[in-house]
Amino acid sequence: MPGSLPPGPVTELLAAHRAGDDGAFERLVCLLYDDLRALAHRQLGPAQNALTLDTTSLAHEAYLKVLHREELPWRDRPHLLAVTARAMRQLIIDHARARVAVKRGAHGGLIPFDETLIAVDRDAGALLELDDALERLGQVDARKRQVVECRFFGGLTAEDTASALGMSLRTVEREWTRARAWLRVELSAR
Repeated sequence: MPGSLPPGPVTELLAAHRAGDDGAFERLVCLLYDDLRALAHRQLGPAQNALTLDTTSLAHEAYLKVLHREELPWRDRPHLLAVTARAMRQLIIDHARARVAVKRGAHGGLIPFDETLIAVDRDAGALLELDDALERLGQVDARKRQVVECRFFGGLTAEDTASALGMSLRTVEREWTRARAWLRVELSAR
Protein backbone atom coordinates (compact mmCIF):
# COMPACT_ATOMS: atom_id res chain seq x y z
CA MET A 1 0.00 0.00 0.00
CA PRO A 2 1.24 3.53 -0.70
CA GLY A 3 2.99 4.88 2.34
CA SER A 4 4.79 1.67 3.23
CA LEU A 5 8.31 2.74 2.18
CA PRO A 6 10.32 5.38 4.03
CA PRO A 7 10.99 8.40 1.82
CA GLY A 8 14.81 8.41 2.25
CA PRO A 9 15.91 5.90 -0.43
CA VAL A 10 13.28 7.13 -2.88
CA THR A 11 14.31 10.75 -2.50
CA GLU A 12 17.96 9.74 -2.95
CA LEU A 13 17.21 7.79 -6.13
CA LEU A 14 15.13 10.67 -7.51
CA ALA A 15 18.05 13.02 -6.89
CA ALA A 16 20.41 10.56 -8.61
CA HIS A 17 18.01 10.34 -11.55
CA ARG A 18 17.88 14.15 -11.82
CA ALA A 19 21.68 14.19 -11.70
CA GLY A 20 21.85 11.90 -14.73
CA ASP A 21 22.24 8.41 -13.23
CA ASP A 22 20.56 6.32 -15.94
CA GLY A 23 19.99 3.32 -13.68
CA ALA A 24 18.48 5.28 -10.78
CA PHE A 25 14.96 5.31 -12.21
CA GLU A 26 15.03 1.53 -12.75
CA ARG A 27 16.17 0.99 -9.15
CA LEU A 28 13.46 3.40 -8.01
CA VAL A 29 10.77 1.43 -9.80
CA CYS A 30 12.03 -1.77 -8.18
CA LEU A 31 11.68 -0.10 -4.77
CA LEU A 32 8.23 1.27 -5.57
CA TYR A 33 6.85 -1.68 -7.52
CA ASP A 34 4.58 -2.84 -4.69
CA ASP A 35 3.30 0.74 -4.27
CA LEU A 36 2.64 1.00 -8.03
CA ARG A 37 0.74 -2.28 -7.99
CA ALA A 38 -1.26 -1.11 -4.95
CA LEU A 39 -2.19 2.08 -6.80
CA ALA A 40 -3.21 0.03 -9.82
CA HIS A 41 -5.21 -2.39 -7.66
CA ARG A 42 -7.06 0.52 -6.05
CA GLN A 43 -7.79 1.98 -9.46
CA LEU A 44 -9.24 -1.20 -10.90
CA GLY A 45 -11.15 -2.44 -7.90
CA PRO A 46 -12.41 -5.91 -7.09
CA ALA A 47 -13.61 -6.69 -10.64
CA GLN A 48 -10.11 -6.52 -12.10
CA ASN A 49 -9.97 -10.24 -12.90
CA ALA A 50 -12.76 -9.78 -15.44
CA LEU A 51 -11.11 -6.79 -17.08
CA THR A 52 -8.84 -6.52 -20.07
CA LEU A 53 -6.86 -3.96 -18.04
CA ASP A 54 -5.39 -5.64 -14.96
CA THR A 55 -3.26 -4.43 -12.06
CA THR A 56 0.03 -5.50 -13.59
CA SER A 57 -0.78 -3.97 -16.98
CA LEU A 58 -1.88 -0.71 -15.41
CA ALA A 59 1.22 -0.49 -13.20
CA HIS A 60 3.50 -1.19 -16.17
CA GLU A 61 1.71 1.23 -18.51
CA ALA A 62 1.84 3.96 -15.85
CA TYR A 63 5.55 3.27 -15.33
CA LEU A 64 6.19 3.68 -19.07
CA LYS A 65 4.11 6.84 -19.20
CA VAL A 66 5.95 8.36 -16.22
CA LEU A 67 9.33 7.23 -17.55
CA HIS A 68 8.78 9.25 -20.72
CA ARG A 69 8.04 12.40 -18.69
CA GLU A 70 11.60 12.85 -17.52
CA GLU A 71 11.28 16.62 -17.60
CA LEU A 72 9.30 16.49 -14.35
CA PRO A 73 11.38 17.36 -11.27
CA TRP A 74 10.05 14.69 -8.90
CA ARG A 75 10.82 15.77 -5.37
CA ASP A 76 10.10 12.66 -3.34
CA ARG A 77 8.06 9.48 -3.10
CA PRO A 78 4.64 11.12 -2.56
CA HIS A 79 5.25 13.48 -5.48
CA LEU A 80 6.21 10.60 -7.77
CA LEU A 81 3.14 8.62 -6.65
CA ALA A 82 0.95 11.68 -7.37
CA VAL A 83 2.38 11.88 -10.89
CA THR A 84 1.83 8.14 -11.29
CA ALA A 85 -1.76 8.45 -10.02
CA ARG A 86 -2.44 11.05 -12.72
CA ALA A 87 -0.89 8.76 -15.35
CA MET A 88 -3.11 5.90 -14.14
CA ARG A 89 -6.16 8.13 -14.30
CA GLN A 90 -5.33 8.98 -17.91
CA LEU A 91 -4.79 5.32 -18.82
CA ILE A 92 -8.04 4.23 -17.14
CA ILE A 93 -9.98 6.99 -18.88
CA ASP A 94 -8.47 6.00 -22.23
CA HIS A 95 -9.51 2.40 -21.52
CA ALA A 96 -13.01 3.53 -20.50
CA ARG A 97 -13.37 5.58 -23.71
CA ALA A 98 -12.46 2.52 -25.74
CA ARG A 99 -15.00 0.40 -23.84
CA VAL A 100 -17.77 2.97 -24.32
CA ALA A 101 -16.94 3.20 -28.02
CA VAL A 102 -17.37 -0.57 -28.29
CA LYS A 103 -20.62 -0.54 -26.34
CA ARG A 104 -21.89 2.54 -28.24
CA GLY A 105 -23.32 4.42 -25.29
CA ALA A 106 -24.99 1.63 -23.32
CA HIS A 107 -24.50 3.65 -20.07
CA GLY A 108 -27.22 5.81 -18.56
CA GLY A 109 -28.54 7.24 -15.31
CA LEU A 110 -27.15 9.38 -12.52
CA ILE A 111 -23.63 8.73 -11.29
CA PRO A 112 -22.99 9.35 -7.59
CA PHE A 113 -19.51 10.47 -6.58
CA ASP A 114 -18.13 8.15 -3.95
CA GLU A 115 -14.67 7.11 -2.83
CA THR A 116 -15.51 3.47 -3.49
CA LEU A 117 -13.83 1.60 -6.28
CA ILE A 118 -15.08 1.83 -9.84
CA ALA A 119 -14.64 -1.19 -12.10
CA VAL A 120 -13.36 0.16 -15.41
CA ASP A 121 -15.22 -2.11 -17.81
CA ARG A 122 -18.50 -2.19 -15.91
CA ASP A 123 -18.55 1.54 -15.14
CA ALA A 124 -16.76 3.00 -18.17
CA GLY A 125 -19.50 5.58 -18.69
CA ALA A 126 -19.35 6.62 -15.04
CA LEU A 127 -15.58 7.05 -15.26
CA LEU A 128 -15.93 9.25 -18.33
CA GLU A 129 -18.52 11.39 -16.56
CA LEU A 130 -16.23 11.65 -13.52
CA ASP A 131 -13.30 12.57 -15.77
CA ASP A 132 -15.37 15.29 -17.47
CA ALA A 133 -16.44 16.61 -14.07
CA LEU A 134 -12.81 16.61 -12.89
CA GLU A 135 -11.81 18.61 -15.96
CA ARG A 136 -14.55 21.15 -15.18
CA LEU A 137 -13.40 21.24 -11.55
CA GLY A 138 -9.84 21.82 -12.77
CA GLN A 139 -11.01 24.84 -14.74
CA VAL A 140 -12.62 26.25 -11.61
CA ASP A 141 -9.95 25.14 -9.12
CA ALA A 142 -6.90 23.16 -10.28
CA ARG A 143 -5.77 22.52 -6.71
CA LYS A 144 -8.98 20.69 -5.84
CA ARG A 145 -8.63 18.53 -8.97
CA GLN A 146 -5.07 17.61 -7.96
CA VAL A 147 -6.25 16.61 -4.49
CA VAL A 148 -8.95 14.37 -6.00
CA GLU A 149 -6.43 12.76 -8.34
CA CYS A 150 -4.12 11.97 -5.46
CA ARG A 151 -6.77 10.81 -3.01
CA PHE A 152 -9.30 9.09 -5.28
CA PHE A 153 -7.24 7.90 -8.24
CA GLY A 154 -3.93 7.49 -6.41
CA GLY A 155 -5.21 6.23 -3.11
CA LEU A 156 -2.72 8.49 -1.34
CA THR A 157 -3.28 9.40 2.28
CA ALA A 158 -4.04 12.99 3.18
CA GLU A 159 -0.49 13.26 4.54
CA ASP A 160 1.10 11.94 1.32
CA THR A 161 -1.16 14.20 -0.74
CA ALA A 162 -0.06 17.21 1.31
CA SER A 163 3.57 16.28 0.79
CA ALA A 164 3.12 15.59 -2.93
CA LEU A 165 1.33 18.86 -3.58
CA GLY A 166 3.27 21.04 -1.15
CA MET A 167 0.21 21.86 0.96
CA SER A 168 -0.58 21.68 4.61
CA LEU A 169 -2.56 18.69 5.84
CA ARG A 170 -5.41 20.97 6.88
CA THR A 171 -5.57 22.49 3.38
CA VAL A 172 -5.69 19.03 1.77
CA GLU A 173 -8.48 17.92 4.09
CA ARG A 174 -10.46 21.10 3.39
CA GLU A 175 -9.93 20.86 -0.39
CA TRP A 176 -10.84 17.15 -0.39
CA THR A 177 -14.10 17.84 1.43
CA ARG A 178 -15.01 20.72 -0.87
CA ALA A 179 -14.04 18.88 -4.04
CA ARG A 180 -16.14 15.85 -3.11
CA ALA A 181 -19.14 18.09 -2.42
CA TRP A 182 -18.65 19.94 -5.72
CA LEU A 183 -18.37 16.65 -7.64
CA ARG A 184 -21.46 15.18 -5.98
CA VAL A 185 -23.52 18.20 -7.03
CA GLU A 186 -21.99 18.27 -10.50
CA LEU A 187 -22.55 14.56 -11.14
CA SER A 188 -26.08 14.49 -9.71
CA ALA A 189 -27.09 17.34 -12.06
CA ARG A 190 -26.23 15.22 -15.14
